[in-house]
Amino acid sequence: MKIKQLAEMDFSLLISVFVLSLFGILFIYSSGVTSTGVVVSNEYMKQMIWVAAGTLIALLVSLINYKRLYDLSIYLYFGIILILIYTRVFGRIVNGAKSWIGLSVFGIQPSEFAKFTTILFLARYLDSSKSSHEEFKRFVNASLIVLLPVALILSQPDLGTALVFIPILLGMTFIAGTPIRYVNFLGSVIILTGVLTVLPLWQQFILRGDHQILRMFLDLRSIAVSSVVSALISVLAIFGYKRYAKKYFYWIGYLSLIILLAFLASFIGRIVLKDYQIMRLIVFLDPNVDPRGSGWNIIQSVTAIGSGGLLGKGFLQGTQSHYRFLPQQSTDFIFSIFSEEWGFLGGLLVFSLYLLISVRLIKIMKTTTDPFGAYLCAGLASVYVFHFIVNVGMTMGVMPITGIPLLFMSYGGSSLLAAMIGIGFAMSIYMRRFEH
Repeated sequence: MKIKQLAEMDFSLLISVFVLSLFGILFIYSSGVTSTGVVVSNEYMKQMIWVAAGTLIALLVSLINYKRLYDLSIYLYFGIILILIYTRVFGRIVNGAKSWIGLSVFGIQPSEFAKFTTILFLARYLDSSKSSHEEFKRFVNASLIVLLPVALILSQPDLGTALVFIPILLGMTFIAGTPIRYVNFLGSVIILTGVLTVLPLWQQFILRGDHQILRMFLDLRSIAVSSVVSALISVLAIFGYKRYAKKYFYWIGYLSLIILLAFLASFIGRIVLKDYQIMRLIVFLDPNVDPRGSGWNIIQSVTAIGSGGLLGKGFLQGTQSHYRFLPQQSTDFIFSIFSEEWGFLGGLLVFSLYLLISVRLIKIMKTTTDPFGAYLCAGLASVYVFHFIVNVGMTMGVMPITGIPLLFMSYGGSSLLAAMIGIGFAMSIYMRRFEH
């Protein structure tokens, strides 16, 4: 029975993932070679072990009926929450974030696995509540499920990983039939929060001066007054809508709540996030405000990609990586090395493979007869697409640097194994897509 199931798996999905992983091994090796041809890193050997282990795990997970995880999802979710709390207290600091546990030789990053346990538990909740007519309550509860791990990950602080949970929530709730106004509400709060969070450094480095109109967004007293006013308007608007059922009361409350929540979230963000993390958002607008500091990565990455041309310089012939101009080249900027050595056509191949993965996940989501499986696929597609867009976008200078890896290609055991587990879930759903 198991052999027959393996014959029915989605081979196009598995092959796409394996090819991307193979590219990852090749260019992690390239990233460890100096301009004199000396290999100074054994990261590629570790990646080979993780790819082999991850592929085996994906195959084993695909043989498990994913529906068995329905009841287990609550234990997996709260189990990873406890591990995140432990990590926050006793974890090791790597790249400025206390996000790792274990020994220096072997450690794991629990937040990578938290993405997928959250997807499982959220899919269960959305499935169990699909007959509910209280759509607002359903959306709030779904948001709280996601907010708990996000808060713990932000406290590490790891902004990049925390951001991945946003498309998980928006994508899964949208597929679950949540009214679009709720999805737009949360999206607007997140965007406005980001703008308000970076305003102080944006004024300092981009505008280079003190502007009167921005003070209400920067001064603590002004923020407090604006928050109180927004809260009062929200309360009055809600009362007016309940009393008179006028649509304009609803939309006044809708907009004022967006402003209120964005003010509060941005205030918390300025406390939790470090200046260098916010600075990454500033240099996205203009890398030359700090060309030797926060803007260095973007400048060197864009230089590497641009120098690759149509066909690239050839494997192991890149200069930006081999002369060590590009920091974190085996992790966050693996695509920069790939494009420099294999050019535009190589980058197009990577784009095509990720597109194929996304299309297959969407196809599985649309064909499965089980809502729980469909919600799982929606969450998985949200993770892989978001990782790809943000990572490749930041290497090209069109997205802020957030420290999000390129799944299957970037060096790292935790991110690769977690992503492979997700692929195992998807293949399990595919093999049972017609089961009731």
